Amino acid sequence: SGHMLEHQAAVRQLVEGLARQQANPPQRLRATRDCALVLLGFWRGFRSDELTRLCVQQIQVLPGEGLILHLPRSKTDRSSQGREYRVPALNQLCPVAAYQAWLDLTGLTDGPVFRRIDRWGHLAQPALHPRSIAPLLRARLASTGVADAHHYTSHSLRRGFASWAGSNGWEVQALMEYVGWKDIKSALRYIERADPFARGRIEAALPPANSGE
Repeated sequence: SGHMLEHQAAVRQLVEGLARQQANPPQRLRATRDCALVLLGFWRGFRSDELTRLCVQQIQVLPGEGLILHLPRSKTDRSSQGREYRVPALNQLCPVAAYQAWLDLTGLTDGPVFRRIDRWGHLAQPALHPRSIAPLLRARLASTGVADAHHYTSHSLRRGFASWAGSNGWEVQALMEYVGWKDIKSALRYIERADPFARGRIEAALPPANSGE
């Protein structure tokens, strides 16, 4: 079923490893791209095909606030109306800062956000292929020392976010809306896995226990 990227562990370790590589000119382009890809993918719960369909001209940056992204169509959106997503600016592991760093470095103004980089380190025109995201993720995780890197899949970012949200008290409806799940079973799997006895949700509503009694 593949591993989930857990918020506090793998994502942080991965981003810190990429930040070190960004300081090294030959690795800077790839590391900056992958940092933006991981943080956008994680905090938005995007699938690989959604990440590879993002286009620069359909993303609005509100510095210090967030990003507004428009995705023209998705595999669950039969009407092809597309969908708007919002991504928050955060005080750590920030997807907005990572995306802005990628734009600043490449000067991209339109076309695919996440593109192939050839073996000579040149940015290509075409978008990354959705099937290349999982191997890219596994290679990055392995290079930054994350255990069991070979178990991660293209859904690990989405599942990791869902699991993190579930363990931080998100309600099913909120998670479904945020990630864009139509099927409640998908969302419930993560909420229930995070708190199988509903202890967290019940204790959160109880007054704090007095230590000393």
